[in-house]
Amino acid sequence: MPFTQFASLDFNEIKAQIRDYLRSNSNFSDFDFEGSNFSILIDTLAYNTYINAFNANLVANETFLDSAVIRENVVSLARNIGYVPRSKTAATASIKISDINLGTTNASTPRFLTLRSGLVCVGASENTTYRFSISDDVTSTRVIDINGVSFAQFDDPITVYEGTSLIRVFSVDTSIKQRFIIDSPNIDSSTLRVFVSAESDTSIGRKYSMVDNILNINKNSEIYLAQEVQDEKYEILFGDGLFGKPLENKSTITARYIVTDGFDGNGATNFSFQGTFTKSDGNIFTPSDTINVTTVTNASNGADVEDVSSIKYFAPRLYSAQYRAVTPRDYEAIIQDIYPKTESVAVIGGEELDPPKFGQVQISIKPKGGTYISDFDKTLIKNKLKNYAIAGINSEIVDLKILYVEINSTIYYNPSSISSSNNLRSSIISGLSDYSNNIEINKFGGRFKYSKINTLIDRINNGITSNITKVIIRRDMKALLNQFAQYELCFGNRFYINPAGFNIKSTGFTVSGSNETAFLTDVPNKDAAGNLDGSMKGTLSVVFKNQRDNQQILIKDAGIVDYKKGEIILNTINITSTDSQNNIIEVQAFPESNDVVGLKDLYLSFDVSKSTINTFKDVIASGEDVSGVVFTRDYYTSSYSNGDLERK
Repeated sequence: MPFTQFASLDFNEIKAQIRDYLRSNSNFSDFDFEGSNFSILIDTLAYNTYINAFNANLVANETFLDSAVIRENVVSLARNIGYVPRSKTAATASIKISDINLGTTNASTPRFLTLRSGLVCVGASENTTYRFSISDDVTSTRVIDINGVSFAQFDDPITVYEGTSLIRVFSVDTSIKQRFIIDSPNIDSSTLRVFVSAESDTSIGRKYSMVDNILNINKNSEIYLAQEVQDEKYEILFGDGLFGKPLENKSTITARYIVTDGFDGNGATNFSFQGTFTKSDGNIFTPSDTINVTTVTNASNGADVEDVSSIKYFAPRLYSAQYRAVTPRDYEAIIQDIYPKTESVAVIGGEELDPPKFGQVQISIKPKGGTYISDFDKTLIKNKLKNYAIAGINSEIVDLKILYVEINSTIYYNPSSISSSNNLRSSIISGLSDYSNNIEINKFGGRFKYSKINTLIDRINNGITSNITKVIIRRDMKALLNQFAQYELCFGNRFYINPAGFNIKSTGFTVSGSNETAFLTDVPNKDAAGNLDGSMKGTLSVVFKNQRDNQQILIKDAGIVDYKKGEIILNTINITSTDSQNNIIEVQAFPESNDVVGLKDLYLSFDVSKSTINTFKDVIASGEDVSGVVFTRDYYTSSYSNGDLERK
């Protein structure tokens, strides 16, 4: 039979196959399939077959984690292997409140104050106000007396979460099949607190613990699981009498959680107090004085809900880890699970370090919406990892090392095809910013591909005739002010060796014993004849500009440069101030290759904000210079350093 091709999903091919099938049947040998009403019937059959085949193919794709694209299906498939996608993550800030006036010291003075869970303060970021809350009560550490007046002290900083604290109450009816689904889709699941009270209990009840597996759980364990269901909402699951304590009929479930804006809450600062205090007797306490709030750290690490691509990547890896940390991949999956704020993580065995550190695992974490994780979170992660790691293996969490990639691009355009150079520049920056969010770049071991950048710029506007783009790599060095220290920066990419030096540049800083604004620069090692000696190393110097704008050496042998390794080592030096904020010295170099690759422990980031975009008329394309005499600009078209002293 001719009708044997069943794999085609093309409408016209399906129609042709039906027509061929009918023609092969003797009952229809005399029919005109093109001009009769049979053509309409064949179209209908082909259309119906096409729709059914399309839907069947779609359904088949949605049954596998690798090919599924609808979030609910991806979440359901991940749930089958025990993976719970990350919810929205509230931005967290650290604040301090102290010296709360309790009034004249007497017998009725409270022994302590309790800051109630819920709204604590309000912070602002980019002209937008955000509410910050806490999930658990915080009790003052002490009450002191000063000249007959008592003051409550909260000595430790308080971590507050961006968002609004809400409560959802469920009544349990064991005679029907119930589902306990929290209606709010934007909760931070880490802030979820669940209490269960019996029918006769007038209090909020006993606090249940959230778990993510059934290990070490018995029939009396007061636990619950939280899993994502449809529309990014969360369902609370309780024990069945075998694994976990079952719910009693007519008991009450109280779920307390924070609904957050996620990533948008990052950067909030300047907090004002809006919380509620209770005294040791449980009554509300209203302070007579204004409560001053000191910002310890601005709001950071807020993140949106885990996307589909991340779920598809981490779910099978967590499953393969089987709740034990042996390989680097195991660590990566488990850390993502125990610290949901993780955006990217790099794990290196101690045997790979230089020098080797056997029995140690080095971990570097890039948090969502932030750069660094707090010491508190580091300790939390290390303690949780002990439940998975092999005995005798020490986990060390190191600060994130970011390798920034910048470009210095000169773009030529035909003025007859461009409305304005400013609009063109804005379009280029917008296109580069979109590309900078590419996951290929922003990750440990990421890769910056020069050809893609060139192509991207050329395609932004048809009026662009060419672009000449330089690549710059940068590391930010955190200076320890007013103390002698050594510094090491690894770029992980070979440096271009300019025989004249000036490949290494930095922003300004001052050192002890001098008020001059100084900079780092390099001179490659040379032989007696003045040629490069082949060592692929050089000397770092600290220099400044004198009144005649000439370079003058402040510290001649300040360190070494290894051009082959892409490494800078700065000898013992006392830095007293920096031109950049947060005690940062930006150190840049020109790479030997325009394709930049991040080492496993280097987080690669394309920094568009500090890239330079220059636009110039193409005088040849415009007809202003048919000979090309004034077209070439050596400064802009040169491949590497122009000899300037400082980083601009």
